[in-house]
Amino acid sequence: MIISLSGKPGSGKSTVAKKIAQDFGLERIYIGGLRREAARARGMTLAEFNKLGESSDETDKIFDEEVGKIGATRDKIVIESRTAFHFIPHSVKIFLDVTPEEGAKRIWKALRDKKQSNRNEGRDLSTYEDVLASVRERIDSDYLRYKKYYGIDIFNRDNYDLFLDTTNLTPEEEYQVVHGYIKNM
Repeated sequence: MIISLSGKPGSGKSTVAKKIAQDFGLERIYIGGLRREAARARGMTLAEFNKLGESSDETDKIFDEEVGKIGATRDKIVIESRTAFHFIPHSVKIFLDVTPEEGAKRIWKALRDKKQSNRNEGRDLSTYEDVLASVRERIDSDYLRYKKYYGIDIFNRDNYDLFLDTTNLTPEEEYQVVHGYIKNM
């Protein structure tokens, strides 16, 4: 079983992926973490790395090619990736939606939590309003890059088997919906 998990910033992807991996005995692959590391290695934030990707496909293609290879050669994984639904069409495709305001609220809380201060979101994110602007920029950049390079709309609900709005759900409620969906397949 391969589960591809995508969603908007702050939707709960990582929280759900960790629990799904544990409960179903799957390996978790976090492409967002690899992108953050690549940005950090260049002395960039994730926002800057994404902005570079708007004019050069180098920041996306290497990771997307790896996603395709993983899908062709591996099984028993949950992969967090904006494009895995496209590059691993035989996966169970799940999208977690959230309003930009709620996503920013969740990220703002995570940034203030010392345990998650390594998110590398962007520079000068000292207020909720800064985080909200950053979230909106990420959504716009993600849409632009994947439409430009692959002709896909990563936010189109028709691309997914399960499209879940998490805005008004607790992390546990969100997880229970996803878990139930996978269990009943």
